[in-house]
Amino acid sequence: MRRLLLLAPLLLSIAGCGVVNSAEGEATDAAREVARKAGERLYSQRPRTAEEVGRSAAGLDGVEVLRVTGTATHDGDGVDLVVRTSGTGYEGWLAREPVTVRRCFEVRVSPRTEWGEEPGDADCPDGPPLAFAPPPQPPRLPYEELRANLPRVPKTGRVDEAEVRRVVAGLDMDPAIRTEVAADDGRVGVLLLVKGNGFDAQDCLLARVAPGATEVWSPSRIQRMPGEGGCSTANALNPLPPPH
Repeated sequence: MRRLLLLAPLLLSIAGCGVVNSAEGEATDAAREVARKAGERLYSQRPRTAEEVGRSAAGLDGVEVLRVTGTATHDGDGVDLVVRTSGTGYEGWLAREPVTVRRCFEVRVSPRTEWGEEPGDADCPDGPPLAFAPPPQPPRLPYEELRANLPRVPKTGRVDEAEVRRVVAGLDMDPAIRTEVAADDGRVGVLLLVKGNGFDAQDCLLARVAPGATEVWSPSRIQRMPGEGGCSTANALNPLPPPH
C-alpha cells in the first residue's frame, strides 16, 4: 500500500503532462484547420498574381500572411504563402482550461493544388504580417453621361447611327473601356465593356436607341459571366430574357 501511495504523485504527474500535450495538439490541429480552410477559399483555376493571392489571404478571418513567394499561380510551382493562424484546445477534467497556440503553415496556390490539401508546417518568419495595397479600381462606366447624351427619337422618327456613334466617341472614358456600336432593323445598340479576367463576371453597359425608346442598362451578373453573351451589341439590340 505504501508503495502505491508513493507512486500516485508520479502517475498524476505523467497523466498531467499527457493532458497538456493533448491540449496543445488539439489547439495545433485547430490552427491547421484554419489554414486548410484558407487554402480552400484561395483555390481557383483563375490566374492570379502573387499580390492578388496574398491580398485575398490577408482578408480572411484569422489569417496573417507572413511571406509570399512566387510570381503568379500559373507560373512555375505557383504561389506559396506562409500564414499564421491560432487554435484553442482544452486541458483538465473538471475545470477545463483553454490552451491557445499560434502556428505557421505553408499554403500553396496553383492549378495543381488539390482541394482541401493539408497545409504543411512552417517556421514563422520574423516581422509583422504583410500589408497589401487595395486592389486597383476598374474603370468607371459612364452610365449617367451615356443616358443623358444619347438621342431620343420620336416613335415615327428614324435613328441616326452616325449621331449615336458621335455621342459614344465624345464620352470622356478610360481608354481601357472598349466600345461597340451596331445597327439592326432601325435600332442602334451600344456596348461599353471593361475587359474581364475570363472567369468572373464582366463589367459592361448596354444601350439601345429605337424610335420611341432610348434605354441604358447593365445586364444581370449571370448574363455578364464569360460565354453567356450578356455583354454584346446583340444583347443590346435583342435583350436576352432574364435568368430564372
